[in-house]
Amino acid sequence: MTDFSMALNEDQTTLQAWVHGFAEQVMRPAAHEWDEREETPWPFIQEAAKIGIYSLDFMANAFSDKTGLSMMLALEELAWGDAGLCMALMGTTLGVAAIMGNGTPEQQMEWVPQCFGTPDDLKLAAFGVSEPDAGSDVGSLRTRAVYDAATDEWVLNGTKTWITNGGIANLHVIVASVDPELGSRGQASFIVPEGTKGIRMGQKFKKMGIRASHTAEVILEDCRVPGKCLLGGKEKLDEKLARVREGGKASSQAAMATFEATRPAVGAQALGIARAAYEYALDYAKERHQFGRAIIENQSIAFKLADMKVQIDAARLLVWRASWMAATRQPFLNGEGSMSKLFAGETAVKVTEEAIQILGGYGYVREYPVERWHRDSKIYTIFEGTSEIQRLVIARSISGVHIK
Repeated sequence: MTDFSMALNEDQTTLQAWVHGFAEQVMRPAAHEWDEREETPWPFIQEAAKIGIYSLDFMANAFSDKTGLSMMLALEELAWGDAGLCMALMGTTLGVAAIMGNGTPEQQMEWVPQCFGTPDDLKLAAFGVSEPDAGSDVGSLRTRAVYDAATDEWVLNGTKTWITNGGIANLHVIVASVDPELGSRGQASFIVPEGTKGIRMGQKFKKMGIRASHTAEVILEDCRVPGKCLLGGKEKLDEKLARVREGGKASSQAAMATFEATRPAVGAQALGIARAAYEYALDYAKERHQFGRAIIENQSIAFKLADMKVQIDAARLLVWRASWMAATRQPFLNGEGSMSKLFAGETAVKVTEEAIQILGGYGYVREYPVERWHRDSKIYTIFEGTSEIQRLVIARSISGVHIK
């Protein structure tokens, strides 16, 4: 086992303080406006790019931390600032994670820089897996990729849904079925570069929460991409398909390779929302007086806050453990990545709901931020694997049984 310390080093504490300052000074004041507007916050993304937070360098440096904690620290602070604005920044990293998880070194060098652009020429990336009839059931994807040997192109047809940055991204990574008979083992990931014909945005969704983050359908109609846009390359894909057809095991599924890498990061965002609500409710309980005393002097309120704090700290430990395991290549033998996302997501929902209860009527109105935090929290039990799917992953891991 690789050594691990719970004490943050100087680089990590400096990063944490820097991102927290950005969250407090830039994100918090802008959060309500962009939640109400339900638009992609381009001026905010540009501001983040100018100081280096929305950039390849920032992501690379954070993810290169050998302890795995730097990105978790940054994500918690960004989501503490505002989850919708955080997702407006981090949606691109889903596409980046897909390229890094499935692409060759040459493909990574070519495509990852194009996901961010520059402060004066911003770019976005998107990762397309879910479909109208295939959300949790990734093996049922209907989007097809057919190889045209005459032109060395892949032809993509299908509809993706619930896609962050979908249709407005400059670069899409699309998971498609190459051999439907093989289910999830017959899938591959494809780069759809900016300017490609045959890809367009469908319906844009108006959501309950994280409303500053763009979510939409992506429609592919005879969308042709060069052979080099198949992540991992055709030779590797052909070898995998042949192995599966002969009864062998496939390497990581195209979609799962991305989700495995991002689940602790999703948990870190949920943690940030929960912490924001807890801190706000704690301050309110100390200041709000009823019946001649601060309401925190009542056990019914104090015990709620105690439980909130316990749940947040427990969630953080699960997130940190999973991220450390991923960074040090420790196998997730018991579904530790899913544990972190499951517990943190459900903690965010519980804590934000309790914060509303502590504030009473004030917690229910938009003048106070806790109702927005509650709306934002719910998606963390749904996207990148519902809580039910996380429990399925954990149950299969601990039992060795293919539970359905």
